[in-house]
Amino acid sequence: MTDHATIARRYIELWNERTPSRRRELLSESWTADARYIDPLISGDGHEGVDALIAGVQQKFPDFRFKLLGEPNGFGDHVRFSWGLGPDGVDSPIKGTDFAVLKEGRIRSITGFLDQVPGA
Repeated sequence: MTDHATIARRYIELWNERTPSRRRELLSESWTADARYIDPLISGDGHEGVDALIAGVQQKFPDFRFKLLGEPNGFGDHVRFSWGLGPDGVDSPIKGTDFAVLKEGRIRSITGFLDQVPGA
């Protein structure tokens, strides 16, 4: 049985990891080599592509961190969880919900939705 909470926590840990070598290590442990990430603003393929987009988000929001919102859930090889992105100690100004498809317990794809984004 898939532990949806563990998958989601590891995903959030990856997005918060600022050390590139550790981030690549987390990717190799938790994501398939041919994994894909896509949301309305960005996409990346494979470990290199996903690592590059995470580094880009971290550069754009240097003082923000991701956190889980609510309880992850899912069934079979599908996981759904919500997250917030913002400074520590305040309500996250950016929120989203991501859907993961797993392969043998590792993330094969993520489709992300932005639920709350401040006006441009």
